[in-house]
Amino acid sequence: MSRPRLQLAGFALALVLGLATTGCRDLSQATGDPGKLRVGIVFDSGGKDDRSFNAAAFRGVQQAAKDFPIVLRDAEPGDPASLEPAMRAFAEVGYDLVIGIGFAQTPIVEAVAKDYPKVNFAIVDGVSSLPNVASLIFKEHEGSYLVGMIAAHTSKTGKIGFVGGMDVPLIHKFQVGYEEGARAVNPEIQVIQNYVGVTEAAWNNPGKGKELAVAQIGKGADVLFAAAGNSGLGVFDAVEQLDKLVIGVDSNQNWVKPGHVLTSMVKRVDNAVYQIIGDLVNRRFQGGIHVYGLPDGGIGYAMDQYNEKLISPLVIQDVEAAKAKIIRGEITVTDAMAQ
Repeated sequence: MSRPRLQLAGFALALVLGLATTGCRDLSQATGDPGKLRVGIVFDSGGKDDRSFNAAAFRGVQQAAKDFPIVLRDAEPGDPASLEPAMRAFAEVGYDLVIGIGFAQTPIVEAVAKDYPKVNFAIVDGVSSLPNVASLIFKEHEGSYLVGMIAAHTSKTGKIGFVGGMDVPLIHKFQVGYEEGARAVNPEIQVIQNYVGVTEAAWNNPGKGKELAVAQIGKGADVLFAAAGNSGLGVFDAVEQLDKLVIGVDSNQNWVKPGHVLTSMVKRVDNAVYQIIGDLVNRRFQGGIHVYGLPDGGIGYAMDQYNEKLISPLVIQDVEAAKAKIIRGEITVTDAMAQ
């Protein structure tokens, strides 16, 4: 049985406006511009200012709003219970595309998409078989392998750390890839791993992230990979205070703590959401699975003025050689979600 729809479009719109912040368009355009497609995006509990996963998605939709004739609105529900009402509100008032950010929204997207088969949806990090849902997924394990190599090359103690957010298979992809890359460089390296928690709150607890990082550093880890959303910012604080190194995630976070960020495992969520909006505008939108990886630049690692002195050209040469082998299929990185 499908879930009941909101009965009044006016109530739905009020809910959207109560949850959302404007994205380059004023209120009158939110419902009344027939010449523009309407796009709504629902962020997860970390919010669009997490400087990581959500922030990458926000950059992508902001750029799309500049380049394409669309009306864009976003919702930051703040707690998991508000995600579905926000998504239903966009669908109820007839938005052309509704984007959910984060794997936890997958069942919500599926429930709402079934009730609104004429509305297009996209889910980042989730998979749906519904024809009106585009599933945007990434080969995070391959990018994590590369930064694991960099960590092992850089570590002076032979011990590195991994701080994950929510203890779920998606983040296991990061952990396992990181470990495999590190051991390809140093088979004897020790990887200390911890997770912030097992609920959605794990993405938004920088205090716990810092606590775990301090403990790992106390055990000898001198390079830590933070795949923990907003909680990862606590890891950044710890390495700055204790003069160690951190690897950022999703967005290029090299600038956050200059001199202490070895690199960032970049996951181009911005490109993915931008592309799916472009497909909508150009009438090429398709449901199904859209995969982003190393060959198309959907996954990578960040080098810029903030970390160029931290990684030697010989290390980059080794990592780039491994990257080419992964693309050619000569190195297979374990996908923990496929196990």
